[in-house]
Amino acid sequence: QVHLVESGGGLVQAGGSLRLSCVVSGIDVGIYNMVWYRQAPGKERELVASISTSGTTNYPASVKGRFTISRDNAKNTVYLQMNSLKPEDTAVYSCNGWRYDRQWWGQGTRVTVSS
Repeated sequence: QVHLVESGGGLVQAGGSLRLSCVVSGIDVGIYNMVWYRQAPGKERELVASISTSGTTNYPASVKGRFTISRDNAKNTVYLQMNSLKPEDTAVYSCNGWRYDRQWWGQGTRVTVSS
């Protein structure tokens, strides 16, 4: 059975930092493309960071230079380091892993950035 469990969310002031973790069991993060998404209230889900099986990372302009995705294969965990947080980063952040026609989701962790 596959599980993705996010943690590390919380309340932080603007300009602060958080590190989210996604602990994965049942699949090997080293051979899956791993993605962090977020969804703010009333808005569509947005991709905020991805890391391919080869280690290539990708970020949208809204977080580039502030967010960093990484993967620890030994711990089967994916991280999202978020710096210089802004109120508009407030959302539920979810971890996703996909490979070919399979994908798995975590339950999400809430991040609230106060101004």
